[in-house]
Amino acid sequence: MSPISTRRVLFHVVAFALTVGSVPTAQAEDWTQWRGAHRDNRSPETGLFGQWKAGGPPLVWTAEGLGGGYASVSVVGNRIYTTGNFDDNQSVIAIDATDGSVLWKQPVTSGAPKHGYEGSRSTPTIDQDRLYVVTSDGRIVCLNTADGSERWSRDFDDWNGKMMSVWGFSESPLVDGERVLCTPGGPQALMVCLDKLTGQEIWKASLKSEDTQDDLKAGAGYSSAVISNGGGVKQYVQLVGKGLIGVRADDGQILWRYSRVANTTANIPTPIVDGDFVFTSTAYGTGSALLKLAADGRGGVTANEVYWLDAGELQNKHGGMTLVDGYIYCGHGNGNGLPICVEMATGKTAWGPERAEGKGETSMVYADGHLVMRRQDGTIMLVEATPRGFTLVQSFKPEFQDKESWAHPVIANGRLYLREQAKLMCYDVK
Repeated sequence: MSPISTRRVLFHVVAFALTVGSVPTAQAEDWTQWRGAHRDNRSPETGLFGQWKAGGPPLVWTAEGLGGGYASVSVVGNRIYTTGNFDDNQSVIAIDATDGSVLWKQPVTSGAPKHGYEGSRSTPTIDQDRLYVVTSDGRIVCLNTADGSERWSRDFDDWNGKMMSVWGFSESPLVDGERVLCTPGGPQALMVCLDKLTGQEIWKASLKSEDTQDDLKAGAGYSSAVISNGGGVKQYVQLVGKGLIGVRADDGQILWRYSRVANTTANIPTPIVDGDFVFTSTAYGTGSALLKLAADGRGGVTANEVYWLDAGELQNKHGGMTLVDGYIYCGHGNGNGLPICVEMATGKTAWGPERAEGKGETSMVYADGHLVMRRQDGTIMLVEATPRGFTLVQSFKPEFQDKESWAHPVIANGRLYLREQAKLMCYDVK
């Protein structure tokens, strides 16, 4: 077979593997953590957006007193959870989903953490009657969801943790079975696995000595881990200062590292996992890549680059990326966040970058055949999730906007939630 024919066969295999999955059509489920129950930024709810008029969907309530920050929200039943900064602490806040009233507030730091763009970052992870967060000054905390009382906590100083730069720890912990995962970022404990009930260490993932020389990049990034079974090995995929890594779930061994996507400023977007494939992107003039994970025959995994897109083709800063039916939707450009749609199998641009309404970075959430896109200036757009072209259904400006609208939108139980510093707006989209 000629090289060209081989490439054609490989292309069709990759394209098929990436598109066999479809958007879930199940009933609504709680938004239990960062990017939803499956960390894919997709809500299974249907029958939405019928009340979305020129002025936007109906506003149900606006909650106040949540503190400053950029954290998103988790929604479980009739409760909403988030984090925020106050004058003398960073706290976790529980909110009544029926009327927006604050049910409890639990400090998780002894003072208000100081770093660039002050405020909270971590979206709480809810697991039954427990809640997990990472404070922006580097501490993982487990609370009772009923009243916010602390069950246990661990300081990242226990592992000589560090960030790759100056904007504070931004991770949302990953609960997997009886474990909880977080990323202190130290060279000897880049990622740690803890007993979720006690906080006791199960294992820690260490960089090889030759990978720790560049201190500027040796710390944690601003991303949150996801689970992959690529190459037939269960692993945690995480974006850190040194690049994208795969950590074996059994023992914490770092299986592979992909450094091309790393920059020395801030590595942020949560990677997309689809079968044996992983898609990753960073900004600051870096770019994007599709990797294919494969068994190495010795119990390990290799990560092979399928393609690379340079910064001019696709770079996502911190608005995040969403995979729908084989296509990636996100904001493109360092600070521009121009909406774009890219075929994951090939890296080809389906449409965009689109000079759409609003300005700055673009975050989003998928539901019912649409993307709710949020621009940095607060503009909200309802866009059809289709590779055929950028189709704007409607847009509106929310009731309140303050600083940078960087908190990612959430859809749960027929409601759209928009966190804006100390306020949370709840809109009816059912």
